[in-house]
Amino acid sequence: MITEKAPGKLYIAGEYAVVENGFPAVLVALNQFVSCTIEASTNGVGQIISHQYQNNAVQWHRQGDQMVVDKRDNPFSYILSAIQVTEEYARTLNKQLAVYDLHIDSELDSASGKKYGLGSSAAVTVATVKALCRFYNLPVDNDKIFKLAAIAHFSVQGNGSLGDVAASVYGGWIAYHSFDRQWLAEQRKFLDLTTLLSLPWPNLKIESLSAPANLALVIGWTGKPASTSQLVDKISLFKAREQDKYHQFLNASRECIQRMVEGFHEGNLNTIKQEIRYNRSLLQQLGERSGVQIETPVLKQLCQIAEKFGGAAKTSGAGGGDCGIVAIDGHADLNAMIEEWTKQHIEHLPLSVHFINNIHRYTINLK
Repeated sequence: MITEKAPGKLYIAGEYAVVENGFPAVLVALNQFVSCTIEASTNGVGQIISHQYQNNAVQWHRQGDQMVVDKRDNPFSYILSAIQVTEEYARTLNKQLAVYDLHIDSELDSASGKKYGLGSSAAVTVATVKALCRFYNLPVDNDKIFKLAAIAHFSVQGNGSLGDVAASVYGGWIAYHSFDRQWLAEQRKFLDLTTLLSLPWPNLKIESLSAPANLALVIGWTGKPASTSQLVDKISLFKAREQDKYHQFLNASRECIQRMVEGFHEGNLNTIKQEIRYNRSLLQQLGERSGVQIETPVLKQLCQIAEKFGGAAKTSGAGGGDCGIVAIDGHADLNAMIEEWTKQHIEHLPLSVHFINNIHRYTINLK
């Protein structure tokens, strides 16, 4: 039996701009996880089981090297894509494919099924890829795991930056520059996975960041889930209509993230807070110009309360609901801030940053 896990994530800044090739964002991995356990089947029939979808267990069998799934409609599209991509890689290495049971368990949603927007689709993809790589004893490092999971996730979602996948693979605080997904789609048609994984991917850069010692990250949930894909699609319409204004937003966002990353390098909480506030204003302006409600009234309230206590706050991710984040000095009266949130029906999520292998600083240039 093999078990692997992958953490959830939140965006700190750079949302929407990061979906464009080479544009940066800052993300953080959190100490809530999706776990994937694999065990060889003894009867030639495998199962995919999730504790969150107990009524939707999927049975499958092999037909040659192909996985044949018995139920067409199932909630496991990211898992199935991760299996397909990882087993494709295994075949290029002449591995004998097996039949197995795969169990998924997620901490990223609440026990009652509330979705917090912590990147569960990315985490389940990463956890499945990691578990299968161990199951088949495939030669991988974090770079290859990221690329396998990015291919699997992108083939299902079709948009997005894959920054959430990077956070789930590398952990901690990261600065992420998105790669050219059109290039990836073209190369997939011609190259085997072993070659594709060994190539540099255009514009891709992932850098680990060390946070200042006095930075406390506080997370609030609005009680309203949001669909990232739908919101990104709506912003794409604005991009098509208002190209000049959209490019102004992109350039301002890039400069903001560059200054914020310098703040991390210098251990300067004030710089980080200043750029979080500026990034919030950029997203508010983008929402107003595009007609997309990125900052909902509850998210605005979350931010206003945080500012009263000296915190810099903004939406996290696509907005429209889900979470807000606060960067604040750890010596501030955090309990009083959280009490005010609670009065406004904003739920504090008591999460902390998750580091992988205790590596706090590294730079991976995959371009």
